[in-house]
Amino acid sequence: MKFRRTLAEPEEPIELNLIPLIDIIMFLLIFFISTTSFVEEPGVQVDKPQAASAKQLDKSSIIFAVTSDGKIAYGGKEVGLGGVRPTVERLCAKEPLPVVIKADESARSGILIRVLDEAKLGGAKDVSIATEKG
Repeated sequence: MKFRRTLAEPEEPIELNLIPLIDIIMFLLIFFISTTSFVEEPGVQVDKPQAASAKQLDKSSIIFAVTSDGKIAYGGKEVGLGGVRPTVERLCAKEPLPVVIKADESARSGILIRVLDEAKLGGAKDVSIATEKG
């Protein structure tokens, strides 16, 4: 039996196979991307009022934004008051979803009430107003 390695033996080159490592990294990347949940925030910046009873936003909700000058937006695009009900009806076709209205603190309450009413008429499960915890 020969246990010692002699100096005369040529050293074999070390080969590092990177393909399994790349496969594992790709698998982990796909896993984390597919399990991450994204909350769709409207692209309109509003200054929300503060409330002590504020709760975390539900991930599967329809979010409308009401700006201080009375414009209504969904997903960063202006839909106007006439677009609230059709948007809610289209998104609630399979199952009723909650609607969250992000209204600017200086928005008129009349517009806010009309958006709330249109969302309810569109078939929303629950309509609430977004606030900041204060």
